[in-house]
Amino acid sequence: MADHRIKEIKLDERTIMWRNADVEQERRIAIFDLLEDNSFRPERQYPDDYAGPYLLNVAVEEGRLVLDVAREDGSQLETLILSLGTLRRPIKDYFAICDSYYDAIRNASPAQIETVDMARRGVHNDAAELLKERLGGKIEVDFNTARRLFTLICVLHIRG
Repeated sequence: MADHRIKEIKLDERTIMWRNADVEQERRIAIFDLLEDNSFRPERQYPDDYAGPYLLNVAVEEGRLVLDVAREDGSQLETLILSLGTLRRPIKDYFAICDSYYDAIRNASPAQIETVDMARRGVHNDAAELLKERLGGKIEVDFNTARRLFTLICVLHIRG
């Protein structure tokens, strides 16, 4: 029976150079939410018809997104390598709007916080749609899964 979901996700800790408490909280929430509810279906037909659940290791190497997909028992299914070129601008925009959001939380009125938060969600949503497109033909994910994966990709891009 098919179980098209991520059961476990790991980030390449070698890639994560630095993170503050806000970033660590975003990472924890994204992983928790992703594991609670996700839709992840590799489009490649595996010889033994394996259909999940999946273990996923996510890394960024030389400007590329690396997704190592494995069976529940840990045996490797495939490694996908995607250029991050089309996501560079959304990642940069997301970092900028998150900085504004965290600053607003500390210093702004509730109305200002809400305005910045709406902009942050908009950037995040647009980036999730773009990620879904980049994964198209390789891995089918739903919108919420793409949003959470984008958050984790951003965590991997943080430099001290």
